[in-house]
Amino acid sequence: MLDVTVIEDAAAAAVSLDPTRAGLLAELVGEPASAAMLAERVGLPRQKVNYHLKALERHGLVELVGERRKGNVTERLMRATAASYVISPLALASVEPDPGRFRDQLSARWLLALAARLVRDVGTLITGAARARKRLATYALDGEVRFADAAARAAFVEELTRGVSALIAKYHDADAEGGRDHRIVVALHPAVKADSGPATRTAPEPGAVGERS
Repeated sequence: MLDVTVIEDAAAAAVSLDPTRAGLLAELVGEPASAAMLAERVGLPRQKVNYHLKALERHGLVELVGERRKGNVTERLMRATAASYVISPLALASVEPDPGRFRDQLSARWLLALAARLVRDVGTLITGAARARKRLATYALDGEVRFADAAARAAFVEELTRGVSALIAKYHDADAEGGRDHRIVVALHPAVKADSGPATRTAPEPGAVGERS
């Protein structure tokens, strides 16, 4: 079972978003289970559970890992193909965000478009690498910083921009034979509290950097 996988197909995304099927997926992240076992857990008829499992299996969201005999019946033991799923913007290709349409480093919506492209591109790379049975060379850095005020955050952004731009200028070799282009995305946004939702988000501070929507 993979830790996380990307759903790129619109039909598979629709299947995964169905509340009943999403619940069955969650049940199958742990131990494998049959339709009968799941029916008892979730309180649905076995036939209905089996119907949903077939839809999930058809789109590669669950897989057969074994069978067991129970009386005169052979039960298929199913398991989720991943512990978690991310839906790629490719599932909504006709309306996926395009950061190339505008560029505003202080726009939260442009940051969102960049994040969507990151999910799309890395998902595509993961799919290709899996098919080729090759490892994918990536790197990520995640951390938190607490600024005393908006001025300190602005100074941080300016210094970060200078530093990253200097590194790009130092290592970028447009004429390197056999070289491969890489994309670098650096994001800064206010941290979201684990228990906060859309109704409890904090309003941006006056003069805050990276808060323009």
